[in-house]
Amino acid sequence: MKTSAFPFHYKYFLATALLFLSEVLIATVFKDIFFIRAYLGDVIVVMLLYTFIKSFFNIRNDVKLIACILIFSFMVEFAQYFNIAERLGFQPGSVMYIVVGNSFSWLDMLCYAVGCLLLFVFVKTTGRQNT
Repeated sequence: MKTSAFPFHYKYFLATALLFLSEVLIATVFKDIFFIRAYLGDVIVVMLLYTFIKSFFNIRNDVKLIACILIFSFMVEFAQYFNIAERLGFQPGSVMYIVVGNSFSWLDMLCYAVGCLLLFVFVKTTGRQNT
């Protein structure tokens, strides 16, 4: 039986929706709780990317996927150092300005690494590395 390269995995999509809802709650309801807004959101965002990608693609090597997500997250963070949101013409407060970000932080990079480490541990302990 041939499998599609672009399947739809509803369990990963449901996880994506729940993680996205968590990010929205962090940005709105918990925005004044510094630890949650500044750090937990960055840990969760790499998990959100992972589940979103797994929702639509058959990726066999989850370790490589997690590594790619970490590299991508680092690249976005380094782009913030060069004020990429302003250079792309995004207005402060706009959705894209918020998504891209506007301030570089080594702690954000640590949070991305922690999120990817948690993903790696989850994948290895649940035996999901080749699903």
